[in-house]
Amino acid sequence: MFAYVARQPIFDVNKSVYAYELLFRAGEENCFPNIPPDEATSKILTSTHLSLGIDEITGDKKAFINFHRDTLMFRFPTSLDASKVIIEIVETVDVDDALVAACKHIRGLGYPIALDDYDMNGKWEAFIPFTSVVKIDITEIPHEKIPALVERFKSYKIKLVAEKIETHAEFTKFKEMGFDFFQGYFLAKPEIVRHRKLGPSQLTMLQLLSLSNQPKLNYDEVNKIIERDPSLTYLLLRFINNPMVNKRNKITSLKHALAFMGEIEVKKFISLLALANLSENKPTEIMQMALVRAKFCELVYSQLYADKDPLTGFLTGLLSLLDAMMEQNIDELVRKVPVSDEVKNALCGVPSALRHCLTLSQFFERAKWTGVRAFAVKYNVKQNLLHSYYSDAMKWAMQVHNAALES
Repeated sequence: MFAYVARQPIFDVNKSVYAYELLFRAGEENCFPNIPPDEATSKILTSTHLSLGIDEITGDKKAFINFHRDTLMFRFPTSLDASKVIIEIVETVDVDDALVAACKHIRGLGYPIALDDYDMNGKWEAFIPFTSVVKIDITEIPHEKIPALVERFKSYKIKLVAEKIETHAEFTKFKEMGFDFFQGYFLAKPEIVRHRKLGPSQLTMLQLLSLSNQPKLNYDEVNKIIERDPSLTYLLLRFINNPMVNKRNKITSLKHALAFMGEIEVKKFISLLALANLSENKPTEIMQMALVRAKFCELVYSQLYADKDPLTGFLTGLLSLLDAMMEQNIDELVRKVPVSDEVKNALCGVPSALRHCLTLSQFFERAKWTGVRAFAVKYNVKQNLLHSYYSDAMKWAMQVHNAALES
């Protein structure tokens, strides 16, 4: 049975990832909002998340996990590692003395408790003394009422998460108001539009990117460029030692590495290097999101069109956050990047299967399961396959990210 998961980052005041909210579902028949959220949640937990391996999705970050009434009453959170999770009580639960007692018991075992979408309802008062985190949807509570809430929760030493942060201006406003963490999509949008001058290393990256987009890869030219920079050679060797790329072979030279990887993997590596260089000094979560999108779009596009170049899907996902990295409009940027018209059109929003693959990745990021279902129906793809692809993409991105940190 597949474990279906969407991952949404929660940032701190420095725009670094503090944690991920993990949204799980139990399969095709239980992925959508029209299914009661409490339905068979105990079965979902035992058959999916507990066997998934949270570390593979969140790395060293904490995981916020939604729990409904039945799972709390039966103490299911205690099956997880208290140091790695935050137990998030959803706003729709029916509150009574029994639920409060169950949550207080869970907190006493060392599990931090979070209240999701706090709505100022009196039913939450009993939870406040043992709550660690409160999440406030900034679109649901009048902004003039929020400072008083911040002051009150701070008196209990409760950390605050501002949800639905969509712009940098909102991030700044609620940061100044005293919020500790932020959840939203402001990082995936340019904060301002300005031109960034490319330095020598970035020009080298674009030269490599241009080579990688030739119909036939010129290995000698690629070798000449990479061998001029020891750090590039080292990164290539780190990439190839990723267990998802190479499990058995010992690489002895740069030429051996290029030959072993083959044209498609070399092109992927070049694209990753170029994008990492262009995104220098930007929050690492942007690059992490781009990696997940790249692998996911590659897998889905290859499933739809087995006879087409898988790099097409990979590049579309990888470059989809280029506007946030370069702080320029995507339409202007794609004219400067040597990729195919098919990829450029998909990045600029022109409807196509490739564009739909990119949109599908965004559905997963935002847990919009109806959109996932519509894609599956439109392209006649089993939905559990799409979920498994997204899980594989997150694991791959985490491994590539960890390899880069170790280099």
